[in-house]
Amino acid sequence: MVRYRVRGGNVLGGTVFVQGAKNAVLPMIGAALLVAEGRTVLRNVPVIEDVRRAVELAQAVGAEVQFHEAERTLVIDASRLTSPVLPAHIANRFRGSVLFVPALLHRLGEAIIEGIGGCNLGDRNLDFHYNGYKRLGALVDKEESVIHIKASGLIGAPLYLDTPSHTGTENLVMAATLAGGTTVIENAALEPEVLDVIHMLSRMGARIRGTGTGFLTVEGVDELTAVEHTVMADRLDAGVFMMAAALTEGEVDLVGASLDHLGVVRWKLEQMGVEFAIDGAVLHVRRRHKLRPINVITDTYPGFATDLQSPLMSLAALADGSSYIHERIFDGRFALAGELNKMGANIEVNGNRAVVHGPTPLYGTQVTAHDLRSGIALVLAGLAAEGETLIDSGYLIDRGHAELAQRMQALGGDVEREISPSGDS
Repeated sequence: MVRYRVRGGNVLGGTVFVQGAKNAVLPMIGAALLVAEGRTVLRNVPVIEDVRRAVELAQAVGAEVQFHEAERTLVIDASRLTSPVLPAHIANRFRGSVLFVPALLHRLGEAIIEGIGGCNLGDRNLDFHYNGYKRLGALVDKEESVIHIKASGLIGAPLYLDTPSHTGTENLVMAATLAGGTTVIENAALEPEVLDVIHMLSRMGARIRGTGTGFLTVEGVDELTAVEHTVMADRLDAGVFMMAAALTEGEVDLVGASLDHLGVVRWKLEQMGVEFAIDGAVLHVRRRHKLRPINVITDTYPGFATDLQSPLMSLAALADGSSYIHERIFDGRFALAGELNKMGANIEVNGNRAVVHGPTPLYGTQVTAHDLRSGIALVLAGLAAEGETLIDSGYLIDRGHAELAQRMQALGGDVEREISPSGDS
């Protein structure tokens, strides 16, 4: 029952701290469950709802987990796992629950998945995960509402990903670390978050070669050890604040952001007129001139991140001309277009392509977040809109961005998180 209230017109300025990476910490929690003795410590953990759900899920299978939110630190003791069941009331609230399967297979010999949740982004089939488990020797029984996976002992095998999925890569790498023999994974994902997870696994004792090449070789080991690891900064969170500065013609210093992690996103923002300057560990972002229109095709890393396509659509609504967006990853991303059009944007959608005709003045109204990324895009649009924007289904935003209202307020943005009196979630 959360919603966001945004009043537009303020120019953002000041310093913001980029949170730890959501897409790195979730598989790291799954990796911590592979350890049969000792406590794993994760630092720079974002205080977001997906992490809270992951903590609940780890506790449900028997791990002892302490989330010190003020210190952004997780302490995980998985020496006693007691249940192979990923219960639906937790698992169907975030997609990262699938990342717990490798640990359950190795530790308990089975995993029972009662639900896999997350944002509704169209076709996000997980069959390639399950097919990978099969090739490693697991038995997969898929029923209507439950998936039961059994494995008396996984054995290394050659694996191939049809698309370089970051979740698929992380899942199969974790499964391979304790499998007997050698596993080769071709067409592996290259996202910085994947590399950070592999770095953590290597420090735990995993034997992984080929990191960053798309061709991974994993030699199975008998056990992994608990480590302390600092989660990398969230490049998607950084991208959102970059676009917030650009939307409001502001100047923002980002602590923790890395231009090297942005891939094509950096160059597309520069083409639009966003300026970057590196000052040691701080990244300065500003926009002084009119926004230029852009052509974007989403792709796997280092291509333009699909998770930043929605925020870019808000930015494109203010650009001086027509921008063309081709969404190649998720076919459900364009639900945002209808909400932005309610605010005065002029966006045409045809299948997986959209044309954003700008510039159009935006006006505050009541809109709905259809997923995490569309939700944050509506917050950005609200910052640039005249009047007040109410964004329902604010929980979706909380899944991926920590203390969003407070961080926006620190930059001068008029953003409030509130409990909806109408009961809208």
